[in-house]
Order: sequence, then structure tokens, then C-alpha cells
Amino acid sequence: MKYFFRSVILLLLLPLVSQAQSELDTLSLESIFYEPLLAGNRPDFTAFSPDLSRIYYQANDSAKTEEKYYTVDLNGQNKDTTSARFKSVFRVSPDGSKLTYSDEGDIWIADTNFTNKTRLVSSELSEYDPTWGPESQRIAYIQEGNAWILNTQTSELRQVTNKKEEEPDFSILDWAGSNKLVLSQWDTSDYEEYYFPEYVGEKVQTGATRRGIPTQLISVAYLDSSKVEVMHKQKGYLDTDISASGPYLAIDVLDAPMKKREIIVFDLEEPKETAVFEDSTQGWFYGTDLNFSPEGNKLMFFSEQDGWNHIYSVDPDGSNLQKHTEGEFEVSWAEWISNHRIVFASSETGPGERHLYTLNTQTNEIQKLTSRAGYRQDFKLSRDHRYLVYKYTYFNEPFELYALDLENPKEVRLTHTIPDRFKNIDWQREDYIRFTSRDRETELSMSVLEPLDIQPERDYPVVVFVHGAGSLQNVYKGWSNSYPREYMFHQYLTAHGYYVMEVDYRHSTGYGREFREDVTNWMGKYETRDIIDGINYLAKHYPQADTSSTGIYGGSYGGFMALYATSVAPEYFDAAAALRAVTNWENYYNTNPWYTLPRLGKPSQDSIHYDRSSPIGYVDQLEDPVLILHGLTDNNVGFQDAAQYIEKLVQAGDKEFEMMMYPSERHSFEDPDAWYDEYSRIFEFFEEHLK
Repeated sequence: MKYFFRSVILLLLLPLVSQAQSELDTLSLESIFYEPLLAGNRPDFTAFSPDLSRIYYQANDSAKTEEKYYTVDLNGQNKDTTSARFKSVFRVSPDGSKLTYSDEGDIWIADTNFTNKTRLVSSELSEYDPTWGPESQRIAYIQEGNAWILNTQTSELRQVTNKKEEEPDFSILDWAGSNKLVLSQWDTSDYEEYYFPEYVGEKVQTGATRRGIPTQLISVAYLDSSKVEVMHKQKGYLDTDISASGPYLAIDVLDAPMKKREIIVFDLEEPKETAVFEDSTQGWFYGTDLNFSPEGNKLMFFSEQDGWNHIYSVDPDGSNLQKHTEGEFEVSWAEWISNHRIVFASSETGPGERHLYTLNTQTNEIQKLTSRAGYRQDFKLSRDHRYLVYKYTYFNEPFELYALDLENPKEVRLTHTIPDRFKNIDWQREDYIRFTSRDRETELSMSVLEPLDIQPERDYPVVVFVHGAGSLQNVYKGWSNSYPREYMFHQYLTAHGYYVMEVDYRHSTGYGREFREDVTNWMGKYETRDIIDGINYLAKHYPQADTSSTGIYGGSYGGFMALYATSVAPEYFDAAAALRAVTNWENYYNTNPWYTLPRLGKPSQDSIHYDRSSPIGYVDQLEDPVLILHGLTDNNVGFQDAAQYIEKLVQAGDKEFEMMMYPSERHSFEDPDAWYDEYSRIFEFFEEHLK
């Protein structure tokens, strides 16, 4: 009845809310979760224009969820909507004269302004993935899982592969010179079937899906002999690149547990293969990447071999292995801009920032390109290697798209999508803190927001937010790209008398291999210690923070951590809200083994790792109230986890808990009503148990 009454009041107030949006100066749950979006619709880069004078991006000027395509010059001028002719996925020919794309299940060719379009391939079947050959005349594409080639000058059509019906489909990686095509296949034949039932339709649907770890195959089709040769087959993960002139194919091989890595270079002319780099770890690999120089054969790759992700290079025969960057910082992205120069992003200034640099691989001279403090990510380099487009943010400044001309490195803001109403709110700048954990060695990053209008001699409760994914960074000097709603919700909490803190616990990315891998075989243990160290830091340095009244919440991995930490350390936590939480890691292994196997092993062999990492095994230790929130059709962390955990709570007989399921929501909610309801419950839960 309480929820029904609140919903009615909300419906009555909605016209008043929308009428007051332009003059909004305080936060409300309605303004956070309903349209128009308070922070606007963050722009997403789509592509450079074929002539490289501008970019296409997605956004919505009206701050609505539904996005539109826009274009803007690389100097930030002449913003406009795209024409109806524009296609968001296209490929420009190597000579820059034409572009190709798939549309309506057919292959098309057009001028670079999307005019004079011609349907090249038309059939009742579906054609996709068109890829230009190096001479800008032939186009390779996929039809019914097989590779074909069409000569646009002679109209000659040729089938390259002829797979059996039960064999996996081919996809095109790229051409290797003019007479070879590199192809890949994903064999999922040993996947198992699982179910995520759907209840809101006329009939209950099983929600059947098949999950597992793929076997990947890399093949080369020799066009002058009609031979298709499998170069490598691996149950695990493969990344590839092809040298510019085509003789070399590099394959970065990770086994299924992500603990062994080998980079193999194939000379397709000889033919022969050479293992140019090997590495292994007790944890799991992360952030691997490789690519050849634009015109030569030098291979650049990332490695954490010394504990931090750095840039290396090697010749195709395995000689001249060099390490080009050094230090206790992470290189998060890099690409060649010439045969001897690389542009890259790193955290050398500090883990809360990302700046851009260039590297001369012959002299190892490094030049810093950016100076403004902030966080940069999602880098896109133009095909002429001159322009870089990326997202930039700083405290309380939502991400916008920026460009950098590498020949004249000055940052230019391309988009202006933050609504005026966002600027009417007096956003509190969080404290960004680096402190040392209890082991006196591990450095941790933490953010703190204080209650608004703090009164003397009064204490205030604390809410701890725990980010999801595990392997993710969320404490940095900027607006959260992963948790924009939570970013605003935390400011809402401060207006209602809470301290809000977050720690990038061990397992988070951006802090080196050891920091991430410490949690291997026991997830929850070190993360809880790091969060408690953050609470103790808060108690010491913020005297009005009442850490004896502390709530914790998060979603997915953050939901797992909320339940785990509250169970194993009840003296530090007084209430936990768990959204779409993993409660039993064996369930997650069954449906998402790619994530769980590297971290915990196999349940059949490593059951102790699963038992001590799963909150469902700690229900008897739970002393504080918990709130369980889960989408019923979640096909990432299935509702099975919530159901099993709730059953344990019921059977225990002495546990205080609340729960709400959302019948039509998956792991990432889409309905604003569901978001609003979820966070209203979290707020009321903390109001009841922390005050």
C-alpha cells in the first residue's frame, strides 16, 4: 500500500516536475532517473567522415534517451544533423574514392558523400561485412557464413570458402596483400544450454541460451590456389593483426583460463611461424593488444610482464625485442602514427588521470601532448593517423568528445551536450584521495562526498558504494562513465545528510597486475579489507562521519561485495543493498565461464575457491538487514542467484531482509520507472536503518 501511494503521488507531480525542469537547482530522484536526462545524453563517437574533415556521433539535443546522428568539423564548428543518406557503418576504399556498406541484407557501394549508391550484391540471402581489397577494386564479404569476393570493375564473383552446414560461420579479419584473405571462426558446438525465463508475455518463455568458451580458428584463404588453411585453433581467446604489405600475420593467444600467453607471427610467404613473446601469470591477463606499424613489419604489443601494462616492440622473426615505456603506471591505449612513432595514453601523472603522449620507438623519446587535468578514454585514431578523438571529463563535468590534431597538439572540444539545467545545480566536488592500506604497501584510491550543510557537533551516517565488474576503475578525476546515475544519486544522498565514499578495491583496473590479481582464487577477501581500510581512513580524517552507522550498496559485482562484506565484517556495516548480485559463483561459472574460470578455476576442481567467495555460504553469519533487488529476466547474473539467496534467508528464520524483483528488466535496467523504484527503495532502506 505504501508503494501504491507513492506511485500515485509521483503521477500527480509529474507535470509539475517537467514544468520546473528549466529552473532546477536541487536534485530529486525524479530528475535523476526520468527524462529529460539531467546530464544530457552523453555523445558517442560513430566514425570519421570519409574525407576526414569531421566526425559523426550519436547524441540527443533534447536530453532524451533515443539518440540521433550528428556531424561536426574536427575544429568543433559547423555542427549539423546527418543526411538521410548517411550509413553509420561503412568502409572507405584504400584510395579514398569510394565507400562500401551493407544495408537491407545487401552489399552497396557509393561515393564518399553517400551519393550515387549502387547495390552490388542482391539476393534473398543476407550479405554483410564488406571489406575492400588493397587495390580498391575487389570487395570481400560474407554470405550464409561463407566468404565471397566481388570485383567491382569486372563484376567477377567468386566463392572463397565452402563450409559444411554444421561448421561455424566464417568472418573476415582482413586482406593479407592482394592474394590472401585472413578469416576467423567461432566454434560454439560444445556450449551448454541454460535458461533465463521470461514471465511478462502472454505465455512464459524459456529464455533459452547457449553459453561456454569458444574454440577460435584463424585461417588463410590463398586466392591464387583456392586453398583455405587453418593457421591456429585454440579454445580460448585470439587477437590478430596483419602487416601492411601482407606477408605477416600475428596472433595473440590466450588460453581459456587466461593464464598463458603466446604471440605467434606467421610468415605467409615462406611459410613459417615464430613465437616472438611468451608470458604466464597466476592470475589472469588483462589489457592485451597488438598491431603492426603502418607500412613496415615492426610489431607493437602490450605486456604487464614487469607488473604494469607497457609498450613493447619486436621484429617478425622474434629479434629486437624492446620495452619502450617504464614505471609504475599503466599504458591503457596505444597506436602507431608512423613507422617509428606511437601515440599512447597513460596514467603516469597519477592513476586518477589519463594523458596523451607520443613515443619515438628509435630513441624512446616521449612527448606529453595534453596538460589539462582530467580523465580521457575511448580513443579513435583517423585512418591517416593524424587526428585523435576521445572522451574527456573532469570533476562534475560529464564526458564530451574532444579532438587532438597530432601535427598541432591542441585539444579541441567537439560536442556541447550538457543541458543548462545540469549547470543550475551546485554539484559538490568529491575529495579524491590516495592512501596506504593496512599492509603499508598497497596504495588505494578513494572518493569522498560530505553531507551538505554540515552542522557543528553532529555526526552523519555513511554510505559506501561498490563498483561492479570487479575489473573496472571508477575512482578518478571525472564524471563516471559507467555509473552516471549513481554519481548523481550520491549527491542526492549528501543533500539528505550522508557521507558517501567509494574505494577502488583490489581487482580494479588501472593499478597494475598484482593489484588486480591479488583476488585470484578468493574474491571478496581483499576487496573487503580495502573497503574497511577506506572506512577507517574516513573515520580518522572526517570527524563527523559516523562510521558506526554505515550502509553499503552496489550492483552486479558490487552487489556481491555488499552481501559478502556485510556477512564477513558485520562490525563495519549496518545495512546492505544488493542489486543484481552474484550470490553463488558456481551459477556464474555455468553461464559466464569466460569471467569466472580465470579468477576461481573450475568448480569441480576448485570448490574451495567458490565456497569461500560466495555470499550464499555466509548467510548464517549475516547480522544486518539486507535489501535484494534483481531483474527477473536478467541473463547475465540470473535471478537464480537472488532466489537461492532468499531461500537461505527464509530457511535461516532470523534474518531481516527486503526484496523486489523487476519482471521485465535484465541486468542493465532500461525502464526509468524501474530505475526510480529501485533507488527509491535503496534510499528509504538507508533512511530506516542508518538514521
